[in-house]
Amino acid sequence: MIVNISSCSAEVASVNRGEYCVSKAGISMLTKLFAVRLASEGIRVYEVRPGVIRTDMTAGVSEKYDRLIAQGAFPIARWGTPEDVAKAVRTFCSEDFAYTTGSCIDVDGGFHIRTL
Repeated sequence: MIVNISSCSAEVASVNRGEYCVSKAGISMLTKLFAVRLASEGIRVYEVRPGVIRTDMTAGVSEKYDRLIAQGAFPIARWGTPEDVAKAVRTFCSEDFAYTTGSCIDVDGGFHIRTL
């Protein structure tokens, strides 16, 4: 089993971090390609796509994300945690998903949902 960790930036354009977005989109396609290529070998491949997770990486932009959370950009109005991501990985690693491959879980508080 392979579980790739990408980012909501695989789908959300961030002008100042274009190379980051492109690399995460690449992980998404890599997940799909490996899922097809490795299925016959019994190897399942998944993607976990974190959103705003409170880590050292996001410490420098915490005010920006605090503001977005307060403004309602995330249906689940809080920061994500590394534990939230780990639980998604654990879920894919269970046998509960034995008939799936190439799937993605967004761990982003609902940020990926388009709303009007």
